[in-house]
Amino acid sequence: MAKKEKSKQEEKDKTVISVQPAAKTHFTMPYNNRELSWMDFNIRVLEEATEKENPVLERVKFLSITASNLDEFFMVRVAGIMEQIHQGYTHPDPAGLTPVQQMEKLSVKIHDFSKKQYSCLNRSILPVLKNNGLAFLKIKELNEKQMKFIDAYFERLVFPVLTPMAVDTSRPFPLLANKSLNIAVRLTDMEEESVFAVIQVPAILPRFLELPSAEGRAFILLENIIMHKLEELFELYNIKAFCPFRITRDSDLDIDEETDDLMEEIQKSIKKRKRGKPVRLEIYRKCDSELKNFLIDMLDVEPQEVYEQSGPLDLTFLSKFAGIDGCDHLRFEPIVPVSPPADFYGYDDIFEAIRERDRMVHHPYESFDSVLRFVKTAADDPNVLAIKQTLYRVSGNSPIIAALIKAAENGKQVTVLVELKARFDEENNIHWAKKLEKAGCHVIYGLTGLKTHCKICLVVRREHNAIRRYLHMGTGNYNDITARLYTDIGMFTCKEEYGTDASSLFNVLTGYSLPPEYNKFIVAPTGMRKFFEDMIKKETLNAKQGLPSGITAKVNSLVDPAIIELLYKASQAGVKIKLIIRGICCLIPGIKGVSDNISVHSIVGQLLEHSRIFKFENAGDPVVYMGSADWMQRNLDKRVELVFPVEDELLKKRGFAILDLMLKDTVNARIQLSDTTYLHIDKRGKRVINSQTQFSQLAKKEQRSVKRIKESKTIGTPILPKHAQQNKIKD
Repeated sequence: MAKKEKSKQEEKDKTVISVQPAAKTHFTMPYNNRELSWMDFNIRVLEEATEKENPVLERVKFLSITASNLDEFFMVRVAGIMEQIHQGYTHPDPAGLTPVQQMEKLSVKIHDFSKKQYSCLNRSILPVLKNNGLAFLKIKELNEKQMKFIDAYFERLVFPVLTPMAVDTSRPFPLLANKSLNIAVRLTDMEEESVFAVIQVPAILPRFLELPSAEGRAFILLENIIMHKLEELFELYNIKAFCPFRITRDSDLDIDEETDDLMEEIQKSIKKRKRGKPVRLEIYRKCDSELKNFLIDMLDVEPQEVYEQSGPLDLTFLSKFAGIDGCDHLRFEPIVPVSPPADFYGYDDIFEAIRERDRMVHHPYESFDSVLRFVKTAADDPNVLAIKQTLYRVSGNSPIIAALIKAAENGKQVTVLVELKARFDEENNIHWAKKLEKAGCHVIYGLTGLKTHCKICLVVRREHNAIRRYLHMGTGNYNDITARLYTDIGMFTCKEEYGTDASSLFNVLTGYSLPPEYNKFIVAPTGMRKFFEDMIKKETLNAKQGLPSGITAKVNSLVDPAIIELLYKASQAGVKIKLIIRGICCLIPGIKGVSDNISVHSIVGQLLEHSRIFKFENAGDPVVYMGSADWMQRNLDKRVELVFPVEDELLKKRGFAILDLMLKDTVNARIQLSDTTYLHIDKRGKRVINSQTQFSQLAKKEQRSVKRIKESKTIGTPILPKHAQQNKIKD
């Protein structure tokens, strides 16, 4: 009997969420390799670094982003392809490329990209910085005062933390941290025998140091100071050669999700990440050949995995340099979020505002404070009984976490799904999960085999002897830091059907409930693929029947072969398809007879485009959906994602307007051509439109409009006398 009961429970566990497999494509279709497409995206970011019209420190920031992007690309995607090659995997991808062929093409493209990065730095950015009074100096360029300054700095702060590591028969090559910057040294002893050593450039110290300077501002890199002082570290040896180097390791986690303790398993995997196989060796271009061969041998890398750079390694340090004080004139005019957003202006009670109608906020043009206020108010409200929330990525000092902890301390039932498998945020999320548990929150670590990527917060409130559910659903993370940099949209509602769906979704996430038939929600991995495929098919049928048809979609990435095949078929049926895709796009537009009716826009600008919006013409009655999912296999089949309809007429119009304005962008937008290259939109004869700055202006304008309307209603009332009103309207 016990065995029978156990098998029933096991079967029940398996059916919590059944993953719907991706539909198979039945013909060879135009398809751009995912990894090559991603490189094209990073090239578009690099173009922003080379764009002379951009302020120079913004160009510096874009260059640092390309370096950070490439690091992660190597740690995950390149490492994955190399593992496939190692395992002897030969099956081609949808583009027809085997892992070996992908690696060959990628290697050429990445080597060329790296050359362009350093050309941008050396030939363009550094000279412009110098012309603006910001100079990076080499040792030979320092004056006497500056030399004394770095000598003192080295003795006081650098020397005590350095650890020179000899490499010989008794001392093996050290295990170097992923992405650490190091210096390799070739020396000779008294018998002229060659020996080698490694010094790790301490990450605990700033990468660059500002020097005393009579004219302008001068800086020097930490590794240059260390290399200048090598003789003080190896007094008994002759220094023959030295060279900075850096390794990038395979950092994709191998997690056994069937373990009894997922948190412990992830913590173990994070430690293994630090010892992953090197997949890239970066060295200075003029590196001594003996040193180079020594490093290749010690690190066991192939020649094509060696990248010889013509400048300082690890350009990610430029992100901090881009933020130096006193240089605001060398940056974009900041986009300041409107607070409160127009939809919440004049409301002391956020729940009252949501009861009146659905509300929408567009970040960062409108402040993330409205989301924080929603959670904080719920935490303190005696009528709130429960808060349920998903968390994928949060900030290091998260006010959302603080509010949830306070809610638990105030006796609310708080349930939080913290996704421990959020890549490169695992440690941060483990930290917060423990803190939430300690405060009395009920914490779930995610679902076996799936990442929970949906963005939703449910507040259960007692009102007039009944229960009302308030929701926030969004396209972005509950992260107050990235909310200033990423474009995202959030919607608030208390409509019953949405509330019922939210409760059902959380019951699936926290218990053993079977996925229900949702009223409004479209949820992956159970129903989202079918929903999008059916919607594309519907538009295709409408076009064939002569009815109004069209698809406009804004996503971060389009990779899924089945979705792409359906979009091709829709295009062939006459459906006009407008895609706004920031990053990877495996679909190829503009191919005669295949994708004539498809255009692909990519917007790379001051802010990182992150919102997902889907519009379908629906035979003349257009509908719009928003949510967390891209058109990728992982989003549709391997994650818990949420896409929701926007039904309030005002908000629908706003969703349409957002898409329309982005399609008119002539500053940040590029168009993908049928050869997969991207070109800036031809501005000739067109109005100059920067959608991101215009959204900021619109947010301010809408707030002023609402403010005037609210204040006009108070004329002559005790709240605002007539004589005061005149001054108010002018403000």
